[in-house]
Amino acid sequence: MQYTDSLPAHNAENLLVHFRRVELLKERATEFKSVNLNPRQLCDLEMLLNRAFYPLDGYLGRKDYESVLESMRLSDGTLWPLPLCLGVSAEFAASLTPGESVAVRDAEGFMLAVLTVSEVWKPDLAAEAAAIRGEGALPGPEDGCSCGLAEPWYIGGRVEGVSFPQRYDFTEIRLTPAEVQRSFVQKGWRKVLAVQAGRPLHKADRAMLEEIARDQGASLLLSPLLKPSMYFSVSHFSLVRSFQQFTETFPRSMAKLNLTPWFERHMGPRGALLRAIVNKNYGCTHMLVWDAAKAEPRQNALSEEYEAHIRWLMDHAADTGITPVAEHCMALDRASGQYVRSDTGGLCANDHDAVVDLLSRGEPVPDWMSFPGVLKELSRTYKPRREQGFTLFFTGLSGAGKSTLAKVLFVKLLELNSRPVSLLDGDIVRTNLSSELSFSKEHRNLNVTRIGFVASEIVKNGGVAICAPIAPYAESRRHARAAVEEYGGFIEIHVSTPLAVCEQRDRKGIYAKARAGIIKGLTGVDDPYIEPENPELRIDTSELTPNEAAHEVLLYLSEHKYL
Repeated sequence: MQYTDSLPAHNAENLLVHFRRVELLKERATEFKSVNLNPRQLCDLEMLLNRAFYPLDGYLGRKDYESVLESMRLSDGTLWPLPLCLGVSAEFAASLTPGESVAVRDAEGFMLAVLTVSEVWKPDLAAEAAAIRGEGALPGPEDGCSCGLAEPWYIGGRVEGVSFPQRYDFTEIRLTPAEVQRSFVQKGWRKVLAVQAGRPLHKADRAMLEEIARDQGASLLLSPLLKPSMYFSVSHFSLVRSFQQFTETFPRSMAKLNLTPWFERHMGPRGALLRAIVNKNYGCTHMLVWDAAKAEPRQNALSEEYEAHIRWLMDHAADTGITPVAEHCMALDRASGQYVRSDTGGLCANDHDAVVDLLSRGEPVPDWMSFPGVLKELSRTYKPRREQGFTLFFTGLSGAGKSTLAKVLFVKLLELNSRPVSLLDGDIVRTNLSSELSFSKEHRNLNVTRIGFVASEIVKNGGVAICAPIAPYAESRRHARAAVEEYGGFIEIHVSTPLAVCEQRDRKGIYAKARAGIIKGLTGVDDPYIEPENPELRIDTSELTPNEAAHEVLLYLSEHKYL
């Protein structure tokens, strides 16, 4: 059902409606169906509400969606490079009718907006992926508007904002586009270079930015580039705090820090165009474009792909209102200890990886690499390995010797008494953490994901987690690694004891039952075990005693400075 009345519409600075309209919508919300947003969708909604996605006043309808895929323009001809629709499940989509009002809520159920449905349709994800990333590109759960669903349906419609998403961190630097633009006017800034980065910035970066700002006659708007999954994580706070310290190295009349609810879509040139539009809406005139190929130090010549990327953005500068600016190589002048522009031959500086490596090894970082304030913040996250928590993650067939080895190491690490130690053996977890789960692939992956979460909490607090599930699938092992490595070390140990040896041991009799057809889905018999490709260690317990195998693990920990 759609409601209309004579109450004032939203103001020009955002899509939040008048407070009297808010009261009315809240009263009527009990009659509305509801959709709860995931972190990525929440970012998109906030960018709609605060007008960072101007000129959109809601989610794209089908006509605009198809026009964007075909020509990177809305149906009225306005440049808009990427589709922005609300992805929902097929079941929820089937319950909707055009003109109906839907309450849009955060994960806790707090209503943020009301969406008036204009259209509901099932997109061709393969065609969408090909249009955005090129012919042959395969759609993925993190693409576009898919919201993590394998087969989403899209909703288009106008949005009435009730409230911005609730953010409790760094509220003093979470300014809306209108607030940022006002601050530029107050400062008298007419040219502003937008600088977004997903890593901390150091002295080489500052030298480059200072030179670019001088060449362009521009001030700087600095923004850490966050991922939705980073919110409320150590890396989120570490990155923002390091940006705060980095910004302090500039005169206040030259640089400003702002935290935007933007996430990087990694959608090539189209994604860069959307970032340019967003930066224009924040009041910027220029945008720094990083060379993605510079993951490692390399010669200062720009890649052909990067130069083509700059030309692409320049070709659309009249539409976006943003002038793209290429980064350039900064090399250290050893005589002066300063970074200078290098146009010939030298290697470009790549400070961050080197800084993290030194901090993780507990070695001093030279003054010429970074700033004391930045290093102080990063040292809270990147501690020397001997001060970090870590996870020993054993994986292998039933009967391979994982549990025995885990128990031996549990005792030996307790004996060292350097950190608290927790044992998450497969049977212990199945009894206390995952008792309701079956042995389907979905539930086995969920079991390992839960183990990874618990291990990450242990590691975050400086402890050691010893995990010994079968963990037969690579995807859940990757998720566990990602969860833990945010806070400390993850040592994957493939207990590679051959299946024949495991069957000979068969202490629980499960292999015999599987061979007899009494039980189904046993890993190694009628369900696959995907061996790790690059574990930190491989140990075959048919060739080593438990104490000898444990010694191999302790030797690895000692060599890599965990002990």
